[in-house]
Amino acid sequence: MLIGLQGSGKTTTAGKLASIIRKQGKKPLLVACDIYRPAAIKQLQIVGKQLDIPVYANENSKDVNSIAKQALTEAIKKLNDVIIIDTAGRLQIDEILMQELKDLKINLKPHEILLVVDSMTGQDAVNVADAFNKELGIDGIVLTKLDGDTRGGAALSVKKITGRPIKYIATGEKLNDIEVFHPERMASRILGMGDVLSIIEKAEESFNLEEASKLEESLKKNKFDLDDYLIQLRQMKKMGSFSSILNMIPGMSKLKDVEIDDKEFVRIEAIICSMTKEEKKNPKVLNGSRRLRIAKGSGTTVQQINKFMQSFEMTQKMMKEMTTGKGRNKLMKNLNLDGVKDFQDF
Repeated sequence: MLIGLQGSGKTTTAGKLASIIRKQGKKPLLVACDIYRPAAIKQLQIVGKQLDIPVYANENSKDVNSIAKQALTEAIKKLNDVIIIDTAGRLQIDEILMQELKDLKINLKPHEILLVVDSMTGQDAVNVADAFNKELGIDGIVLTKLDGDTRGGAALSVKKITGRPIKYIATGEKLNDIEVFHPERMASRILGMGDVLSIIEKAEESFNLEEASKLEESLKKNKFDLDDYLIQLRQMKKMGSFSSILNMIPGMSKLKDVEIDDKEFVRIEAIICSMTKEEKKNPKVLNGSRRLRIAKGSGTTVQQINKFMQSFEMTQKMMKEMTTGKGRNKLMKNLNLDGVKDFQDF
């Protein structure tokens, strides 16, 4: 059962948790028990549709306990082994909200009550967590909105006051922007030291081994074309927003004032997809008329295409240097990997 104040991100978190649970081999069912907030049910249904996870809702009922019991019956019938209940929130804690949640707890006897807390509220998050814990007895905490300037300092206080573990953190708006909470990694982020282990986990989960093998073969042959670039771009997008990934790289927290527009990746994808096979394999054929056609097809300008092609040529050159002896040795030296003989070794 997910609880929390309105605007903390419960509905989106419900979908994110369902996605994680499904990867563990379970069959989750999302349940819409927020009957007060306008379009709350519709939002959960949209999230469920995007993830292809079933959602139980009864828009004709105003009795959340009845809806929850109906959902339990539905789950048993459809062989769903995990139920995630999205409950109502308020702008502030009040008796009506608490009583409704207490009744749900008594009637459903959930195995776990997770409090969803907006980390951007700072120390107010501590007061919210303390109040919910005293009234309901929470089992764990989910910290949301850790993708902005917030580094999660409130996490330390929330854990101290409630004595309950922080189980997950949400680092963006995308439905895969959630991860298991690791205290030592959070401490590293707070100190601006990055979080390399989380990047590795995201990469392992997002990157396709077959595509990675194809890229390796292309690099060995000194062939890195726009098709290869597009494959890598799409796999990077699966890892989450670029700004959230950047924050995990050691030393990159210093670039927090640099604006990163993730929409730029959408434009690049549109540009490449507007090219012919020949143009992707051999960008040198891109003359003025071809670039004008691509600009019209991708909804961009010729200037944007020129800028991207300059960037791609630099990437292509860097990839070529990485696979040649001189450039590779320089890379190994910079990374203190002089003993590594082959890219597969690391």
